[in-house]
Amino acid sequence: MKFDKDLLRTVLFAVGVVAMVIGIYQTLLFNDLMRNYWIFMVSMACWMPLLYWRQQERVAAKIAEQEAKLARQKQARTPAKSDKKRR
Repeated sequence: MKFDKDLLRTVLFAVGVVAMVIGIYQTLLFNDLMRNYWIFMVSMACWMPLLYWRQQERVAAKIAEQEAKLARQKQARTPAKSDKKRR
């Protein structure tokens, strides 16, 4: 069975959002941020890998774009073969 990274991303995002909402609700209900600090940290721990993976995808896309641009430039630079004989 193949590991589905998109499912992991969805679960991490959902848990992060739920933890953030619960943390905000608990903070407003009890008016004590320090008591609910751990809930916010659970939310951040869920979002950190998502942010890292998105950054890695952006870097990979930029590198692929630059490689494609260089390939197009090299293709344009190759001169057409001429019919003249070389001496």
